Formats: sequence, C-alpha cells, structure tokens
Amino acid sequence: MSVMNARCRGAVLVTSLLVVLAALSFSEPLRAAARPAMSAVSTATEPVLDGDVLGEPVWEQAQPATDFVQTRPFAGSPASERTEVRMLYTATHLWVGVVCFDEDPAGIIVADSRRDSALNETDSFQMILDTFRDGQNGFVFGTNPAGIEYDGQVVRGGVGAFGGAFGGGGLAGGTVAGFNLNWDGAWRVAARRGDYGWSAEFAIPFRTLRYPQGARGGPQSWGVNFQRNIRRRNEVAFWSELEQNFSLDRVADAGVVDGISPPAQRNLALIPYVLGEGRRPSDGERRTEDDFEAGLDLKYGVTPSLTLDATINTDFAQVEVDEQQVNLDRFNLFFPEKRPFFLENAGFFAVGASATGSRAAAQADLFFSRRIGLGPGGVVLPIDFGVRLSGKAGSYNLGFLDMQTAEAFGLQANNYAVARVSRELPNRSSVGVLLAQREGVGDLAPDGDRNRTFAVDGQWGIGEFHDLKAFVAETDTPGLEGDDRAYHLRWDYGGPKWRGLLNYLEAEENFNPEVGFLSREAFVNASGFVMRVIRPQSFGSIQELRPHVSYGGVWNQQGDQESEYIHLDNHWEWRNGYEVHTGVNLTQENVFTPFEIAPGIFVQPGEYSHEEGQLVFITNQGAALSYSNQINVGGFFGGDRISISNTVRARIGEKLTSQLGWSYNDVDLPVGDFEVNLAQLRLSYSITPRILVQSLLQYNDRTDTLSTNVRFSWLQDANTGLYVVYNELDEFGVREVLPRPDRSLVIKYSYLFDVFGRGR
Repeated sequence: MSVMNARCRGAVLVTSLLVVLAALSFSEPLRAAARPAMSAVSTATEPVLDGDVLGEPVWEQAQPATDFVQTRPFAGSPASERTEVRMLYTATHLWVGVVCFDEDPAGIIVADSRRDSALNETDSFQMILDTFRDGQNGFVFGTNPAGIEYDGQVVRGGVGAFGGAFGGGGLAGGTVAGFNLNWDGAWRVAARRGDYGWSAEFAIPFRTLRYPQGARGGPQSWGVNFQRNIRRRNEVAFWSELEQNFSLDRVADAGVVDGISPPAQRNLALIPYVLGEGRRPSDGERRTEDDFEAGLDLKYGVTPSLTLDATINTDFAQVEVDEQQVNLDRFNLFFPEKRPFFLENAGFFAVGASATGSRAAAQADLFFSRRIGLGPGGVVLPIDFGVRLSGKAGSYNLGFLDMQTAEAFGLQANNYAVARVSRELPNRSSVGVLLAQREGVGDLAPDGDRNRTFAVDGQWGIGEFHDLKAFVAETDTPGLEGDDRAYHLRWDYGGPKWRGLLNYLEAEENFNPEVGFLSREAFVNASGFVMRVIRPQSFGSIQELRPHVSYGGVWNQQGDQESEYIHLDNHWEWRNGYEVHTGVNLTQENVFTPFEIAPGIFVQPGEYSHEEGQLVFITNQGAALSYSNQINVGGFFGGDRISISNTVRARIGEKLTSQLGWSYNDVDLPVGDFEVNLAQLRLSYSITPRILVQSLLQYNDRTDTLSTNVRFSWLQDANTGLYVVYNELDEFGVREVLPRPDRSLVIKYSYLFDVFGRGR
C-alpha cells in the first residue's frame, strides 16, 4: 500500500466516524431529570467515630438522603437495597453517616483494606463534594465495610462524556483524564457490620476542603452525589441519577446539599521528616554507605480556596518503584508520576492529549512533573526547594510552581517554573493558558541553557453528551527556530447507547517540551472510535454487549505514514462479572531507520502490513480468586508474534491480597527470533487500614534482572507516618562485573503538625 493510499484510507475512516457521530448527536434526547436535594444540620455534639450510625441519637437530627437509582445492572431501576445518608457539621468538621442496609449481610464482599485501594470490586460507598458548585471540580471520599480511606480530586468535570464508555462505576485514574487518586487529605472514617448490613461514619475537617470565601459564616449550597456498590450483584447505584455511561465524577449531574456554614479558615500545617538510609552497592566491596536526611514541607491556606505549599530538601524514598515495561517498538515509554508533592493538585497543571490505547497513537503532556529531579537514565537528582500556589480565585483556577534541583553526579542544576491559569465557564467548559520553563543554573550549566513551552487550551461541553477539547502550544529552544508548535483537537460523544471520539494531535519538527512528555517526535496523529452499547432485556445472563471499531494513524511531518491500527471488537459482559473480548487488529508499520528490538536483532526499514487476532478473558474480579488474560496472535514486523498477558489475583479476607502477573512475547522475525518474559508478584497485608506491608517483585529476562521492593507503612494524616523500605536489584546478566545484588534499607518518618488547631 502506498503512503498516499494509507493516508486516504485513514481520512475516509475518520470522516466516516465523524458522519456517524454527527448523526448520533441527534439520536438521543437530552435528559432533564430533577436533581435531588438534602440539608446538613448544625450540631454541637460530635458523633463518636465508631461506624455506629443507627445507635447514635445525634444522627437522628438529620433527614436521610435515600432512593438510590441503579446504573448497573438495570439502569433506571431503584437500588435493590436501601441506603441512607445523613450530614451533620460542627465548628470544625463535616460529618457524614451512611447506612447500607442489606437483606443478606453474609453476602457482603470486602476485597481489600489498603488505603486508596479500588472500590469497584468490593461492597463500597463513595461521595463527591462539589464545594464551589461549579459542576467541574470536586473532592471524592469513600470507604468499604473494612473502613478503608479512599480519596481523590476531580478536575475539569472529570473524564467527560467518553469517560464511562466501558460501563464502569468506578473512577478512572490520571490527572489528564480528570481524576487524581493520589490526592491524600487529612480525614477519618470508621465502619461497622451488623445484621442490618453495614454502616460508616466520615469525619472530614473543613481544613481539608476548599470552598468559597465570600460568605464566611453564612450558609452555602454544595454539589453532592453518593454511590453505592453491591458487588455480589454487580450493582452500582447513585443518589443523583446518572446515565449508565457516567460515573461519580460527573459533577455536573450532582445533587445539592444546603445549610452548610463552614468556618473561616486559618490553615497552617508543618510536615517535617527525617530519613536514614543504609546501602550496600553491588560492586563487590564490603562496605555500607550511610546517609541521613531531614526536610520540611509547609502547607498554608492563603484563602479557603487557595493553598501555598513549600518544600525543602524533598525526598521520596517511600514511593513504590516503577512497574517494569517491555518496549517492542521504537517509541518512548510512559512511566507515571508517583511522588506525593507533585501529585497533589496535579490537575490544575495538566494540559495534554493522552494516547488512545492503540499502537498507532501518540501522547503529549505539556507539563510532566517527572522531569523534575530525574536525570538521564533515571538518576535521582536532589531537590533543594520548591513552592506551589494552587487553588481557586473566584472563577479562576490558579497553579504556580517553582522547583530547584541541585548539582549532582556531574549533572547541572536546573530551575523549573510552571504557571497555569484557567477560567471555568458554564456546562463543563473552560479556557486557560500554560507556561512551563526549564533553565540551567550554576557553574555546570552553559550560557542560555533554557527551554520554554507556551500553550492556550480550552474545553467546551456541548449539551449533555458532547465534549470538545483543544490546545495550541509552542516551544522556545535556543538553536531551534520555526516549526515549533503542537496542535490538538478532540471530540468526545458519550450517550447512553452510542459512544465515540475523534482525535487530532500534531507536533512539528522543532516542538520540544523539555518539561513535558512526547511519545513520538514530529508527528501527525488522527484517530477515531465508535461504540454501540447494548443492554438486552432478556439474553441469558448477558449484562452488556459493546461492539466497536477504532482507527489510529500516525504520519511524520513529511507526510509518510509511520503507523496504522484498525481495531474491530465486541465486548461480552455477564451479570456475574465475567467478560470476553473478541477482536481483530489490522496493523501497518513503516520503518525508515533500523532499530534494535532485542539485543543484536534489528528491524530493517520497510513497510509491514499484518493482521492479528485478539482474545481477552476476565473472571469476576470481586471474587476471592480471579483471573484475567489477553492473547494476541498475528503478524509483527515481517514475522509473527504470540503475546500473552496473564494476571491472577487472590485474597484471604480483606487483609491479605496478592497479584501474580506474567507477560510473554514469542517473536519470530526474518532477522532473528527471541522471547521476552516479564513477571511481577504483588503482596499486601493490612494489619489495619493504616498499617500495612506491601511488596513488589519483578523479573525481566530481557535484562536478566530481579528487583525487590518491600514497604512497611504506618500511616497517619495525609499519608504521613513511618515508612520502612527495602530495595534489592540483582543483575544476573552482569554477575561477573557486579558479583552481588545492590541492597538498600530506608527508614523515613514524617508528621503533620496542625499549627492553628485540630486537623483530625
């Protein structure tokens, strides 16, 4: 196939999808359901935080919110079990009491008791608080019958119309997607089980929240919605009714709670830490390298909605190591940010376009905080200090960040600065600007060593089901002149029966966001997707059918196609939680420069067109023992590939959970054959929801390495507390040079001091 034919083929498919989506936009009427309302009651008596809502008279002051409505398995039907939610508040806390009645308490499923563990595979309760009632931003709090703490932030209206395309009911991760699970607030929860079902009490300090400052002491109305999961029935129900394609982060469709009179905030928290590390390197010398560090974080509430954070000598030794990935292509791999300081309020800084999941996709993040403090090859560079101002000022979202790294390992110091301002508009809409800069400082930095990225972006919610997103960006790099822009335009459609998207992303030859991330360089990426969601009334125990087709194409700036991917699939989902996906992929890769796909094996320039079959099998993930599998078999760079991914999950009660994953690739190419295995074992034991031991073991036979990460954590407020971390890296492939594993043990303790009063 010629390059021109490939481009025409992609244009025809994308245009066809555009016509289909345009037709769909008029095929489903807008929903006009009334939003429910409730009232919070002021009380001078604090409930006893023990999970016993029915046994405490103080809760009888508040009228309960009830009448939950399902989105799964029977959309629009009343929830199968009664749920009651009450709200109280004192001078310092918002209190939420929930009773989840259950006619079969023995059938309640509790899958995990770790902080922030997923709530979609367990009986659970979640709520979202839209404190500014802007329909775009919110705080999420949740728990399960084990009393875990689950929290996160929703920004820019959540994941939009397309976010619930696969019929979820949980929240998607990732700040570009609109939800930040890594936000950790200071709050408490307790749960209790009984013959009535289970119940929970939430104590959320007002200092943990952000809310308008204009009516201090006066009553406010906040947006609110509640979600209950009954796992054995695969049931998801909401207090404020949602379409079956939406999830809790659909803030625009939340109900209302009125009568809350929050206090004027005086919020100052100091979080010092001390750290000791002992390391025995793998060079064979019998010595132990010791290190001691101390640092400080500060959090100050400038207003009830605007927070200043500062950090000195920041260290992230407690953060879990990255999951290893196998790269069988010639493009960059993405490793997510895990460091807490950068994850809090990360949504305020996020501007970008995420990959659509196919091999013919591209990703662009205009600001990627992982660039800060990490040098070439993943070398960790010390961070001397940093400040961040983030939050809301009226209808504006503000984010300002400045970080300074130190000279180390012969690498220069850098200053990173980011400024982000966006204004929210009605109906999930906003417009904003971004400036990100890296500047070399110190003796090792050459003169004029800097890089800047400028961007203007917007999001428009059109009616109930359409979302349009776009950005235009430009970089300024000495020595690179002209052709330094990037463009993005994406349309999501998410109706109850039809879902779809159209996406265009382009980066010119000299577009160089050094404080961002590009999966490819100098590209044009066009993609489209359309799905029909069918929920048969009587088709055995089938819950949902999701036939769909997607297209992705990537070209370089000379107009030559690099990749093309066409995916035809149907997802079969049963009410018992089982799923089967049956798909066919049509792929094309045009290689212009040889690249090493495995040690000593180089894919040669050429045009490679192939077909492959894809099969996915998923058992009930809420069961004590579950399994998932994906198999791809077909052509690959002129040869053949068998790719198998397996994951087995097992748990004993809610305390001990395990996950064993194995990824296998058997590749047969004209230039050589090879196999790649990557195995991962996760173990977690929760002594209590705040005291746990976690481990991650990974073996990669491509590099012949075994890595071990074991973490003990005794958590306090806002993820502070005691961490003991053991790391070991054993590189078997270079045993002659490195005769033993590299081992380290880190002990870190941090504590949150609430200067102006109680934060608990």
